[in-house]
Amino acid sequence: MDLVQKNLLEQVAGLHEIPEGAYNIRANGEKLGRNTTANIDIVSKTDKDGIDIIIKPGTKNESVHIPVLLSQSGLQECVYNDFYIGEGADVTIVAGCGIHNCGVDTSKHDGVHTFYIEKNAKVRYIERHYGEGDGNGQNIMNPQTIVHLQEGAYMDMETTQIKGIDSTNRITRGDLAEGATLEIHEKIMTHGKQHAKTDFAVDLNGDGSSCNLVSRSVAKGESKQEFFSIMNGNAACAGHSECDAIIMEQGRVTASPQLTANSIEANLIHEAAIGKIAGEQLIKLMTLGLTEKEAEEQIINGFLK
Repeated sequence: MDLVQKNLLEQVAGLHEIPEGAYNIRANGEKLGRNTTANIDIVSKTDKDGIDIIIKPGTKNESVHIPVLLSQSGLQECVYNDFYIGEGADVTIVAGCGIHNCGVDTSKHDGVHTFYIEKNAKVRYIERHYGEGDGNGQNIMNPQTIVHLQEGAYMDMETTQIKGIDSTNRITRGDLAEGATLEIHEKIMTHGKQHAKTDFAVDLNGDGSSCNLVSRSVAKGESKQEFFSIMNGNAACAGHSECDAIIMEQGRVTASPQLTANSIEANLIHEAAIGKIAGEQLIKLMTLGLTEKEAEEQIINGFLK
């Protein structure tokens, strides 16, 4: 692994070196490294590009890292990763993709992640996207996450895109059985002429199921963001979606939530707020000695934390 790849690995997975436990590191379309454990197996697909991650029932306090690194300008790929989480397991999965593009060609990563989470299993899923490079080529990432939650299963998704991605179409789909819970926390910041679209659709099919979706975003420069969410309450369930956005300079944000209650026992809520940084907040911090730019950065960091 060269210095560029090491920096990408730190940005997307918080790793300074090869992790302990199960991992699969993919670099420029090839397997850079893999390790499995007694409870977690990782198998390459034979019919298409990607891997299967198989976690035994009852596995506790283990983690899987599956970062993707692209440092070859112009490389474009589509990868399919399937996760099979056994009944009663409790694990953390860290994914993400980093692109370093110093050329003139477009670098692109499309990742389709499908989760099959069995009864009473718990998953914490962390996904980070990052781009860099001083070339004219674009960095494009299109992640797609599909979640199937069985009875009593729980998933906490934390997805982050802070820097360097020129275009992204982020798709999330979920279906929840009785007593299942899905927590989604999304953070996005765009600048320049970047474009980001997020598209959520969740079906709450079981009694006692619940979904809490919170999206926070900042649009700077001439960037544009679009937020779409669909939540269908098909049983005695609870759903909440929240979209909060800060716009700066000529940034633009569109929010289009949709709630459908197909059961009289469904309880669905949506909240949305889009606007610039309040002048009072800036003045308060500037009276403490911060410049206007420093005050803006502090407010944005707190908003996206």
